[in-house]
Amino acid sequence: MEHVDVVVIGGGQSGLAAAHSLLSEGLRPVVLEASEQAAGSWPRYYESLTLFSPARYSSLPGLPFGGDPDRYPHRDEVVAYLLRYAERLDADIRTRQRVAAVRAVGESFELDLADGQQLGARAVVTATGGFGRPHRPTLAGLDTFTGTVLHVSEYRTPEPYARQRVLVVGAGNSAVQVAAELAHVARVSLASRNPVRWFPQMPLGRDLHFWLTVTGLDSAPLGRFQRRPATMALIDDGRYRAALAAGRPDRRPMFTSIDGPTVTWAGGAKEEVDAIILATGYLPDLGHLAPLGALDEDGRPRHRDGASLTHAGLEHVGLEWQRSLSSASLRGVGRDARRAARRLARRLRRS
Repeated sequence: MEHVDVVVIGGGQSGLAAAHSLLSEGLRPVVLEASEQAAGSWPRYYESLTLFSPARYSSLPGLPFGGDPDRYPHRDEVVAYLLRYAERLDADIRTRQRVAAVRAVGESFELDLADGQQLGARAVVTATGGFGRPHRPTLAGLDTFTGTVLHVSEYRTPEPYARQRVLVVGAGNSAVQVAAELAHVARVSLASRNPVRWFPQMPLGRDLHFWLTVTGLDSAPLGRFQRRPATMALIDDGRYRAALAAGRPDRRPMFTSIDGPTVTWAGGAKEEVDAIILATGYLPDLGHLAPLGALDEDGRPRHRDGASLTHAGLEHVGLEWQRSLSSASLRGVGRDARRAARRLARRLRRS
């Protein structure tokens, strides 16, 4: 069995930030990425996805995003940036390496990989982030629906839904963005239990992220007060709010049931629907930690500020509200990665 100092599970933005910080502490991490490239989930997001944060606020440690700092990069730009970042890291990044299980052996760890390999490590950083496991809520009759059902993680472009009746379930950023895009080619309703909450992109003439930075709110240690990830307001420059106001898409309270192709709305009205897209969020993809007993009953890690509460030498990076509101973002994950790397470096130097 190969033995290393630190294994980083996940080679997307969180894993790359963790690797950078570990290298800065003089450690030699091995990064294990399940996909074929070190870009995390970004290549699999819908094609029109655009960041809400300008490029100047969307960089990992050590490499500016580049280009116009005030533009809002799109999905493919982020993928290219992450691949460029990985190329410049002097780290052992191994793609197509999925971790099946992590076990504690004394004060160290052993990892079982999906291809049968094993790896020993003095420490482990989980960096699969909070977006690896699509959340599919239980909705009455959804299992009987005869149309198309997909999670927004499977949505790419609007063309397959042209001239169809489509429901998008959710009230967050992805739900509104996808529903508004689909409304150009289909008849679309946004169905949610709560109304959409709005926040202006440019309060007082400056981008929101400018204010979050200068006030310190972006990095404030608020995560420990969030028992569950908070529902965030949708950051909007006015386009999406105007689209909903014009009914393209319209927004409705959640339907009450589904029977075959038919949806029943609150109040009793019924109509046939062609497709339902669930923009209902994600859960951490950390099943490989189950053998450790490091997860709670919902599959979320037991941690404080990213440090495991169950195993010394186990750190987490990239979780929603791990420490601050920006912990799961390009602009904020580096701060948490530095803290995790420093804790591990202190521990490994003592052992």
